[in-house]
Amino acid sequence: MKVAAMAALVVMCVWPLSVSAFQCPQLQAQIDKEFGKRFDRTATTARSTAAEAAALHRAGKHAESVKMYEDAAKAGGLKLSEAK
Repeated sequence: MKVAAMAALVVMCVWPLSVSAFQCPQLQAQIDKEFGKRFDRTATTARSTAAEAAALHRAGKHAESVKMYEDAAKAGGLKLSEAK
């Protein structure tokens, strides 16, 4: 019984991280699509912030990465659609 409860707890803790990790590339793609060919100050700021988010993603800090992607989109006036 204790083993089953512990396994359920581990799955509940790890599941949000894996979903968040899956979202990062999709969020990056949305930023790239919107700001990739623009060279104004807003697009530059959004791309720079997205680059920081990508570094967080590579470091395994997925929740922080998603937050940073949201900041990048907000800086550029973009509403991100989250993975389903």
